[in-house]
Amino acid sequence: MEEKVLEILKDLFELETVDKTCSQETCEKWDSMGQLNLVVELESEFDLSLEPEEIGEMKSFDDIIRILKIKLDGKSLG
Repeated sequence: MEEKVLEILKDLFELETVDKTCSQETCEKWDSMGQLNLVVELESEFDLSLEPEEIGEMKSFDDIIRILKIKLDGKSLG
């Protein structure tokens, strides 16, 4: 999952390199429009729907991974 998220961040924000420190603060193109595009990509890739609160919390790579793990763990239980 982490590699896929890094790949999405790299492609979406047109980065030469990306690592786990990627966040809204370190990535110039991660603006409000970028956030919407990121959500669309993540929902499509991982076949899930993100709530507005979760989307608002996604400010860094670590936030994305934390939220995805919670969503995917809950999905496998359901």
